[in-house]
Amino acid sequence: MVKKLFMKKRFNSTGVCVSRKHYMVDISNKIKQIKKLINNEFYFTINRPRQYGKTTTLNEINNELSDKY
Repeated sequence: MVKKLFMKKRFNSTGVCVSRKHYMVDISNKIKQIKKLINNEFYFTINRPRQYGKTTTLNEINNELSDKY
């Protein structure tokens, strides 16, 4: 019998959040809106204070678009 060890999720307050490791808010709608902007060749900014998920959002966009570009 093989036991699988699962890492418990934890809160992350520094760096990029990874959904399999960290508790995260669902940002899929935000990513869809940003993808529409990119596909329509619009400029956009991500301008928020500290710890609002800017880096995590950019990382998720990179993951979504890496196959296409």
